[in-house]
This record gives sequence, C-alpha cells and structure tokens, in this order.
Amino acid sequence: MTQAATADPRTVTVLLALYQGAAFLAAQLDSIAAQTQDWRLIVSDDGSTDAGPALVRAFAVAHPGRVTLIDGPRQGAAANFRSLLAAAGDARLVALADQDDVWLPEKLARAVSGLSGHDAPALYCSRVTICDDTLRPLAESRRPQRPPSFRHALVQNLAQGNTLVLNRSALDLVQQADPLTPPVVMHDWWLYQLIAGAGGAVIFDPRPSVLYRQHADNVVGANDALRARAGSFARMLTGRHRDWSAQTLAALAPVRHLLTPDNRAVFDEFAALHRGGLPRRLAAMRRGGFYRQGAVSQAALWLAAALGRI
Repeated sequence: MTQAATADPRTVTVLLALYQGAAFLAAQLDSIAAQTQDWRLIVSDDGSTDAGPALVRAFAVAHPGRVTLIDGPRQGAAANFRSLLAAAGDARLVALADQDDVWLPEKLARAVSGLSGHDAPALYCSRVTICDDTLRPLAESRRPQRPPSFRHALVQNLAQGNTLVLNRSALDLVQQADPLTPPVVMHDWWLYQLIAGAGGAVIFDPRPSVLYRQHADNVVGANDALRARAGSFARMLTGRHRDWSAQTLAALAPVRHLLTPDNRAVFDEFAALHRGGLPRRLAAMRRGGFYRQGAVSQAALWLAAALGRI
C-alpha cells in the first residue's frame, strides 16, 4: 500500500473502518472532504452488503487520487482498524474515522497543530459532542480530571477512537507491536496503552472535534449518561473488567520490551493487581498508583481491587 505516502509531511491519512455503514456514511465522507487540512483516505470494508462500498467508490471518483478502498479482515472493528494501521504504510500522520460521525472542519488542522514538534511517539485525541441519530447535540463528553498516563490507561480509556491522530513515530511503534499482539479489547484503548506505556505523549484537546452520532447500531456508545456510568460500575464489580484486564495483559506482555523501564514496573504491578491475593492486590494498587477519572470511579476501582474484580 503506497497510497498513504505523500509529498507533504502535513498531509493526514484518514483510516476509515466500514461495515454496513451506508445509512450515515455520506455525511462523514463530506465532513472529511471539508477539512481545512490536506488529507488522503483509506477505507477498509469488512464485508458490507449495503451501499457503503459504492458510496466510497463514488467519493473516490469525486476526489481522484485521494481515496483507496481495501478489504478488511472480517474479524470485527478492532481488527479492522489494526489492519488499516498496517495498511497506512509510511504515512506521516494518520487519523482514525468511524463511519457514522461528522467531523468539524478544523479537526485535522487542530490535531496537526497539537502534534507539531513531537518527534517521539505522540497521540492526539479530543472531546466530542454527543448527538442523537439526527446529529442534534445532546452533551459534550466529560473532560478528564486527571492527566493521561500508563497508570490510567491500564484501567480506563481516555482516547476516544473517532478523535485519534497519530504521528509517524507512534505509527512506527504500532506497526512494530501489531504482529506480536493478540486480539485486544478495543483498538483505541490499546493504542492509548501502547503509546503511553512506551513513554509517548498523549495530547488531550478539551475542545470537541467530532459530532459523535448515537444510534441503535453503535459498536461502542458514549459513556457519559448516568445509565452508562452505572453500567461501567456494574461491569467492574461483576468481573467484566477482569476479563478485559486479562486481555490487556495478554496483549501487552509480548511487547513489554517496548515499554519504558518505569512502565514495565507498572505493568508488573498491574499483573499482581489482576492475579494476586488480597494483600498483594492492595499493595499493587498503592505501588502502581492506578487511577480512573472521577472520585466515584476511583472508589469503584479500589473496591474492585479488594474484591479481585480487576
């Protein structure tokens, strides 16, 4: 795949995962075309039987030389995005795109500005405006109270996938880690863990950059409504997060050598938090300094640690 390589180092290669997305795809494609930053687009179709691929082909005709349509691995959204990151080749900057959102016109330009000057791995992400299926704004996603870090990334995701932009060094890291990594919980959470763990910069923009459409077919919905936060609390206490922790440990163990020495120690404390008895778990919580955003969520984390549910 050479489509992603461009002469302008500020050109952003947009990676869009497609599956049965025809209903809302046109609006997302139009918002990509309206970006104030130069872009290229790679779309990976995961076996759609609707009009989505035809819409992409028509968009490619309207924007010659800027659009590539490839076949996805047909193993779900996370695998499709990982396939796209591999297909990005030697792109200098890559942005992840969902099929059903709408981007604000300056989204990519703001990301390029935020990543400017970062030679080491760096990931840009932002808040979103949560909308209904007609794009009527409902609320803005919550602003994190504490900064991003590997200690946070192991227990909670801060980097919403439809806002992510990676620089070249981050993409190098991801492409190095991907062949060694088994299936992950979600691609965006994995990217946050990997880049933060390797000592990369995680840049959080408090201004929304995406109209995040909520509808019946969302793979992952907004985690901002009271019911959603209660659901997260319930998943933690019932052991669902323990399953995710096991998958995180399995995903990061083969690339432990890519983490900084300090973060390898944090990773080992996370393993103790997941596998140890009560005294060892509580000691690992203290030594590891793990945290979630918000006092209630943090209290739930300690309770889950005491109950062996992480």
